[in-house]
Amino acid sequence: MFKSQSTKSAEKFKPENSTDVSDRTKQDGKVKAVALLSGGLDSQLAVRMMKEQGIEVEAVAIKTPFCDFDCGKGCGHKVLEVATDLNINIKTVYLGKEYLTMLKNPKHGYGSGMNPCIDCRMMMYEQAKKHMEKIGASFVITGEVLHQRPMSQNSNALSIIEKGTEMEGKILRPLSAKLLTPTTPETKGLVDRSRLGSIRGRSRRAQLDLATKYGIVDPPNAAGGCLLTDPQFSKRVRDLFKFVISEPSLNDMDLLKIGRHFRINPNSKLVVGRNHAENEMLLSYCEDLDYLIQPVSVPGPVSILRFHTRPDMRKDKKLLHLAITITLRYSDTVHGKLYEVHVMQKKKNWKKLISSQRCDNNEVDIFRI
Repeated sequence: MFKSQSTKSAEKFKPENSTDVSDRTKQDGKVKAVALLSGGLDSQLAVRMMKEQGIEVEAVAIKTPFCDFDCGKGCGHKVLEVATDLNINIKTVYLGKEYLTMLKNPKHGYGSGMNPCIDCRMMMYEQAKKHMEKIGASFVITGEVLHQRPMSQNSNALSIIEKGTEMEGKILRPLSAKLLTPTTPETKGLVDRSRLGSIRGRSRRAQLDLATKYGIVDPPNAAGGCLLTDPQFSKRVRDLFKFVISEPSLNDMDLLKIGRHFRINPNSKLVVGRNHAENEMLLSYCEDLDYLIQPVSVPGPVSILRFHTRPDMRKDKKLLHLAITITLRYSDTVHGKLYEVHVMQKKKNWKKLISSQRCDNNEVDIFRI
């Protein structure tokens, strides 16, 4: 049982300016709520359940460096389309540098990978809270389902998140509400608790039944999962935090999402494109102090050699040579033959053609992240 929202504390809840929720409702004749909208099925259903009860809903959608609106690979890009379909206003919020600061040292730790689920949700709640206060809404709704996600959607985690954001009694989860202690909008009679859900766990059967009820013809698939839960991606994040003394940039984080990554030494890493799309992205991510490597005489990938502190190639020529041989390893080359490679650095407007051989396969494995 969810214990963070006792009925007693819910009855004591006063929104901003110390105006009782029910009093404010009487004044303007409307009950307003803010929805954390992901574009996925659960948050859509939560909004529809509230609108069905006559609640006026506005939405907040969150984007971070690792996900488009709620970490879903299959739903985030549709969030604006979903808001239009629901006929609700939406505000999008990007959590960039502040998210990276949190990620490096989350107060509540990581999940199975580098996913700081509790701290992440707290940041989302804070944004919803700000919008709630701005528009004079009474509470926040989410599509969270009890025990659907192991780290952030259990009773203890929900309690921690609410207390940490001072949102106790103000978060209504329509899909699982009957399994949780009544919230303020329920005890105040703003929402009919008997019309709310009692869904728990990872099965989507109940949600799909609700989708049919609401006429959602093609409900989105379950979210693909947060990048920070992916084991391989988590290795790259750990590596970056280990070797970058200062806080990594957003460009550093974007770079983690593509290519093959090689830790050359504590001060440098190499990223090698895997296909044409990634090659184009690497060209756009290349910064002034990066060394950009491209084979000339044969088809091959674009590579970026990045240094975490200012490079001195007079001392690091061997590192550049190694980066070139690894790049040629993933080009249309054969062992023992020389190939021309174009190397450039924007900052110094430095360009050079260098001839080299590809490295052996076993050499690559030593450096692969």
